[in-house]
Amino acid sequence: MDIGMIALYFVLVLVFVLLNVLILVWMERRVAGFFQERLGPNRVGPFGLLQTVNDTVKLLGKESIIPQAADRAVFKIAPIAIFTTAIALYAVVPFGKNLTVVNPNIGLFYFISLSSTTTISILMAGWGSNNKYSLLGGMRTVAQIISYEIPMVLSLLGVVMMVGSLNLSEIVNAQKGLWYILLQPVAFVIFIIAATAELNRAPFDMPEAEQELVGGYHTEYTGMRFALFFLSEYANLFSLSALAATLFLGGWQGPLLPGWAWFIIKVYFMIFLFMWIRWTYPRARLDHMMKLNWKLLIPVALVNILLTGVGIKLFQMMGR
Repeated sequence: MDIGMIALYFVLVLVFVLLNVLILVWMERRVAGFFQERLGPNRVGPFGLLQTVNDTVKLLGKESIIPQAADRAVFKIAPIAIFTTAIALYAVVPFGKNLTVVNPNIGLFYFISLSSTTTISILMAGWGSNNKYSLLGGMRTVAQIISYEIPMVLSLLGVVMMVGSLNLSEIVNAQKGLWYILLQPVAFVIFIIAATAELNRAPFDMPEAEQELVGGYHTEYTGMRFALFFLSEYANLFSLSALAATLFLGGWQGPLLPGWAWFIIKVYFMIFLFMWIRWTYPRARLDHMMKLNWKLLIPVALVNILLTGVGIKLFQMMGR
């Protein structure tokens, strides 16, 4: 693929992300209203569909303020860096058959390694703000994301072992007859829990615990710089939901409808699941959150890998 086509795909992905975020913010509010017996947005446009457009215009008109004592360079780079990372993840997402910007053999490794760099951007935001609450929020993020990356990666190893490849398109093709959620249900549950923590969403939104930290690592950000953090959160929500759909729900596989349509349906099902979790469970205590990770998720993930290896070996022996 030449540079021109890659640039075109990048622009298309950027437009898709920006438009999709408008839908996700509206959907989040409607889902929250449903679960908490409230109406949600219903005034601006039909069914409140133009509420997020109104919010975007408001953010564009807000003054961008930089604290006097802040590290200006770090403060400015942090929101750009986190948004760039969020966009770059879409490069390897297989939206359908032959609908991938790039299709490397290590697509899953690329996705996981690149998504982990958001930790640096959030820590930059906390440090660059020169605010103790922002810094504390950033440090909490480091502890949380690094911790929960371990069970998330371990949960994906079972799928990789069964396929024998890190190529996301090959993983989808391997699920033509049977989705891996049926073969790896424990891995799927671990992935959902760990991904919720990775996204800093309730009940694991400790880095942004507004009751304790004012607003966490982005306390000092205003206007479009704050909007970039907001956009990144929902862009990452879609990309991790896309990863779950690819690894456990068969990706674009499905009858009657085009492959890309099945993929979007599965991704939005995962997004709804993440929103359901967010608006159902209260925020966990920090020590409880870490205990869940180190004392439960990681041991269970390791046992799942062991059982997967035994199952693969038995299947090979029976096939001889």
